[in-house]
Amino acid sequence: MSAFQDEITANAEYVDHFVDPDLAPRAARGLAIVTCMDSRIDPLAMLGLKRGDAKILRNAGGRVTDDVLRTLVLAAHLLGVERVLVAQHTDCRMAKVTDEQAHEAIRESSGIDTRSLEFRTIPDQRAALELDVQRIRSSPYLPASLAVAGGIYDVKTGRLELLVE
Repeated sequence: MSAFQDEITANAEYVDHFVDPDLAPRAARGLAIVTCMDSRIDPLAMLGLKRGDAKILRNAGGRVTDDVLRTLVLAAHLLGVERVLVAQHTDCRMAKVTDEQAHEAIRESSGIDTRSLEFRTIPDQRAALELDVQRIRSSPYLPASLAVAGGIYDVKTGRLELLVE
């Protein structure tokens, strides 16, 4: 039995009820959301959006990495993105360890040396959010008109507080 059999079975049920609303590949609301991969976050629901409204970019910590910037350049120039919301969150594991601690924990549990990777842990969430918003704003590849904001999503209450506008 495949390690993914439950997902394949669920997909078969999804296909039985799938309705293609002819969504365009563009972000209908002109929005991109950069957020964490934490499974407690439902980016569309937290902002009252529906499928097709926004481009969702997720990674550990909701950080603006080089790959996120690459994706935002494509989204802004080819897919209708005019606004970017960086949404980090409370109780984030990336804010509870340093890169060094993460490397050591992985080495101890698996014997694998991950020091060639930059995890971009978050020692100060507000400072990281400000830095990530600034990385987007200062990119020479993104339109100067691109609106960018940053906030913290509370995983206990569902509230998103904008801290950087």
